[in-house]
Amino acid sequence: MKKTLIVISLFITACTPARHPAAIQIKLINNKHSIEFKGLDYAVMQEIGRDSSSQEWQSLVPVYRMPRDTDMKNYQSEQPGRYELKDSSVVFTPDTPFVAGQVYFVRNYRLGEGATLADYLKGRTQPGRTYFTDLIFKQ
Repeated sequence: MKKTLIVISLFITACTPARHPAAIQIKLINNKHSIEFKGLDYAVMQEIGRDSSSQEWQSLVPVYRMPRDTDMKNYQSEQPGRYELKDSSVVFTPDTPFVAGQVYFVRNYRLGEGATLADYLKGRTQPGRTYFTDLIFKQ
């Protein structure tokens, strides 16, 4: 009887959907010279904020210039710039100003998605796959 209860509780736990982080929101600020990110995990922001380089921020919320051929999005270089932690948000200011009329996108990596056994069993995810959402904006 105890083994049956343990198996049932493990199955229920495995089938419970993972708690996915909320999507980030982006907004152009400072006369459209910078972009503000809100909705990032506060603990992650504080940990990355201790690092003075922008490499860590670029691995979390990189900004890209949208190519004419959108099939080439995955091959773009990150937009160089400076990330700054401000209260509950992160502000990105590019090294060169955003170009008027140019489309850009932010790749929001949704780390932890597809992390339950049920997601693997139902074919919603594959081992080693990283999920992301591209947030598009225009200067």
